[in-house]
Amino acid sequence: MSASVALRGDNSFAVPKAARVWGLGVAGRPAEAPFSPAPLHFAQDAEIYAEGDEASYVYKVVSGMVRTCKFQNDGRRHIDAFHKPGDMLGFELGAEHALSAEAVTDCMVVPYRRRTLEAQAGHDETTAMQLYTYAMQSLERTRLHAQLLGRGSAPQKLAVFLLELASARSEEVELAMTRQDIADYLGLTIETVSRTLSHLERDGTIRLAAARRIELADRAALRALCG
Repeated sequence: MSASVALRGDNSFAVPKAARVWGLGVAGRPAEAPFSPAPLHFAQDAEIYAEGDEASYVYKVVSGMVRTCKFQNDGRRHIDAFHKPGDMLGFELGAEHALSAEAVTDCMVVPYRRRTLEAQAGHDETTAMQLYTYAMQSLERTRLHAQLLGRGSAPQKLAVFLLELASARSEEVELAMTRQDIADYLGLTIETVSRTLSHLERDGTIRLAAARRIELADRAALRALCG
């Protein structure tokens, strides 16, 4: 079990100042972080932290996508969540990370030292409320994922997944993740994911426009599948 607290990643990449904003302050105005952490760049599939690492930092995604996952003893991988720009990850109840975090795509993350944040939250209401908001968002993600895994069929799971990714104003979904990622997130095999997508296309519900671009041909039919 690793106890390393050394930050991985490359900090030579520039990041816009706006990306360093900690969160929303009073009346929705941006609130700067109580310190100025250096942003880190991670290449696709690079490890940000590993299960068992000391949880000395939490991270805010400012570009790209990150997955948090757990590897079973038999080598299988379970993806807990996909984190988009604006999401925070790495919050733990204990002293060590319960999951690993990896870059789905090239990404930029800003690390915040956990001890400093906790101290700041003790006397700054804005920081305390922001930490509370991120914690509630994490719990909500976990709840929704548990509901998704509890759905009975692969078409149901994929329908919910695609609708969650889709914008309300667009009928296209650009997939940052691979089909193996999707399978490990939905508790399916990659063969089942591919077969179900092909079935949905034959039904006219979606159109596989490219390897990682899906058009929602019939959004109402997808919603009906969700139950």
